[in-house]
Amino acid sequence: MTDPFVPVLVLMAVAAVLALGGVASSAVIGPRRYNRAKLEAYECGIQPTPHAVGGGRLPIKYYLVAMTFIVFDIEVVFLYPWAISFGWLAGFGLVAMLVFLALITVPFLYEWRRGGFDWV
Repeated sequence: MTDPFVPVLVLMAVAAVLALGGVASSAVIGPRRYNRAKLEAYECGIQPTPHAVGGGRLPIKYYLVAMTFIVFDIEVVFLYPWAISFGWLAGFGLVAMLVFLALITVPFLYEWRRGGFDWV
């Protein structure tokens, strides 16, 4: 009788070989044509600006977009298993999810007040 983890280990080994093989082959086969545009810093489609001497302030907009992704990602990760086992969890699950949704509303409201949803 085989160990039940053998297929998982084989799949992980195949994935590692494919990933490392892809990186290695692109490093060996890929073209190396560097120009000024490729060596410049890329800032999401806007022209890079020089930083202030003292470090300067970073725009909070990038962090708010990342926070939006994290908040909604965490919400989905917890809501799917809860929805599947809703009947089994009964009242305790409902109360726990209401507390979770109340807690997840705090960063949502913070981001809304900071202008994270103003895409203009």
